[in-house]
Amino acid sequence: MQWNIPISKHLQHGELNLEDKALVDRAIADLPNAYAPYSNFRVSAAIRLDNGSILSGCNQENSSFPVGICAERVVLSAVHASHPGARVLSMAIVCNDGKEGPHEPTAPCGMCRQALSDQVSRQSTGMRLILSTINGPTWVLDEATDLLPFRFDFQQ
Repeated sequence: MQWNIPISKHLQHGELNLEDKALVDRAIADLPNAYAPYSNFRVSAAIRLDNGSILSGCNQENSSFPVGICAERVVLSAVHASHPGARVLSMAIVCNDGKEGPHEPTAPCGMCRQALSDQVSRQSTGMRLILSTINGPTWVLDEATDLLPFRFDFQQ
């Protein structure tokens, strides 16, 4: 069986519409806030809510490695703490591994894919996902749940 995930590919995030470009720019601006002294793999995620607010979060590593938290889950937690009931319309994710050269966007880890799926179920509406790089390609998925076709759903 083969799965096809519909992805819109762009050479750079400057090709996006103004709202999406602003979201990626916010994630890029917040990359220095990531705490990644062990992996040097910095990730930032910015979200746009249905009330117009934009929030962001960065990965936070810990010397006890399993205790760290990914940028996607940091910002989703911030939504529920500061904007209960708000719906996430879109999320931009940008990473920087500290290495030179061309990079492709990095997709969320499995745990974050499940968290995104849970958010979509929780808010009963879809969520766009924008995966970008600092100066390179950007991929846009209309549905974040496309990244996890066999997602776990406790409510089923």
